[in-house]
Amino acid sequence: MKATQALHEAGQSLWLDDITREMLDDGTLARAIAELSITGLTSNPSIFDHAIAHSDKYDAEIREKTERGYAGEALFFELALEDLDRAAELFLPVHRATVGADGWVSLEVSPLLAYKTNETIAEAIRLSRRAHRDNLFVKIPGTKEGLPAIEEAIFAGVPVNVTLLFSPEQYRAAANAYMAGLERRVAEGLAPDVRSVASVFISRWDRAVAEKVPENLRNSLGIAVGRLCYSAYRDLLESDRWQRLANHGAAAQRLLFASTSAKDPKAPDTLYVAALAAPNTINTMPRATLDAFADHGKLGAMLPRDGGDAEAVIEAHRGFGVDTGALAGRLQGEGAEAFVASWKDLLKAIGTKTRALVH
Repeated sequence: MKATQALHEAGQSLWLDDITREMLDDGTLARAIAELSITGLTSNPSIFDHAIAHSDKYDAEIREKTERGYAGEALFFELALEDLDRAAELFLPVHRATVGADGWVSLEVSPLLAYKTNETIAEAIRLSRRAHRDNLFVKIPGTKEGLPAIEEAIFAGVPVNVTLLFSPEQYRAAANAYMAGLERRVAEGLAPDVRSVASVFISRWDRAVAEKVPENLRNSLGIAVGRLCYSAYRDLLESDRWQRLANHGAAAQRLLFASTSAKDPKAPDTLYVAALAAPNTINTMPRATLDAFADHGKLGAMLPRDGGDAEAVIEAHRGFGVDTGALAGRLQGEGAEAFVASWKDLLKAIGTKTRALVH
């Protein structure tokens, strides 16, 4: 049995953090679903930037849609939604079999809106309605300004993938926004079955502190943070507040581990996948990490309910000047900035192609 199948059977969903038109056209995604236990897919501006800039698969559509008046962001979303529509169709059987718990694809709102609440709300609703797919998440960052947008989107019935979370505190804030949206739906007599996931980024922690800590602490902080987030997730599922919502028919906002490819070339390439195995959670990973885990990954113990040695690991990092609270805020800000940079590169690439193809 492949390690990917073993992890799936242990109760963790494996999602692919990648999409290209090539993998849709040549059957790569379909094979990953059939052979590697993939049950969902995520995307971001960096992924689409690489996919569109390095492929001629989009050229005909770019030409056709440009002639119909699409440009810039509007043109991008048309291209992205076509890819995600095809991916969503492939995942539809698992979405139905799991009664909506799995089989999702994700599309991010414009990163330029990360600190603009009202614009994010309007864009999330627009994209969700434009997609016409029951298994499409709209990704909204868990920034201070994004939290009320998450609540409003959930209240409006938009499934949300909360992105750019880096700490238990940020995770709890996102979970509170999700529950607040559901509670408002219950109060208005609306069905509370609006799905969501909370995406906690892992490997960027270790990249940020690599030069500050000794060898024995390297590549341990991200896992410790992931363990604390898992403990917070379990606490929330057992809370009276959540149980009241569950009694009304709400489904839990699942914890998702993102950024799980090892950035340190000295670290095992399956480090974060093996270390963050836990039932009723999700791990989204790029294709190289997925292939590595399928080839030589090993499934070990599940994450401890109480976080295990996470606090001790974080305390050891504090001894070398690592302030995890401040660093979480910095990483979230840097993540938002990186997505903005990728977004601008993406629009530039589309603009370059448009000029070459149309003029």
